[in-house]
Amino acid sequence: MNRVYISIGSNQNTVVNVRAALDALSARFGELAISSVYESEAVGFEGENFLNLVVALNTDEPVGPLAEWLKQVEDDNGRERNRPRFSSRTLDLDVLTYGDLVGTIDGVELPRSEILSNAFVLQPLAEIAPDERHPVSGERYADLWQSYERDQRLWPIEFHWQGRRISPRT
Repeated sequence: MNRVYISIGSNQNTVVNVRAALDALSARFGELAISSVYESEAVGFEGENFLNLVVALNTDEPVGPLAEWLKQVEDDNGRERNRPRFSSRTLDLDVLTYGDLVGTIDGVELPRSEILSNAFVLQPLAEIAPDERHPVSGERYADLWQSYERDQRLWPIEFHWQGRRISPRT
């Protein structure tokens, strides 16, 4: 089994879409480790605020088929692929890491560069995997978050899924 970390983001119909993503991931992979849900300002374009979180799951499904399935979940939830890269979206699901794999595998960049550049990825990842190490730098995610210096605002919000409180952590 491989430990896989996936980022979830949405800035359209956010609560419905984030819950749909969690439902789909849980139905396919079983138990998920789920970070708090964070609200953040759009990065790279003017748009509504995003909800962001990271989930961890275990799978033997190869990288390529997993990435294709994630795209299908996005499409099933109204993702429009003809829009600019930096624009509003119903749902964005990205494989951040897949075990210790490094490089471009089945068209997927591993580890995903956004881990080191975006607070809305690094903070929730550091929350659920503080002692895990970045596959390239070897640094702990908790240490990477502690030394993060970019000016990106995000804050945890109250979020419920399947009758339980996901965030904020208490």
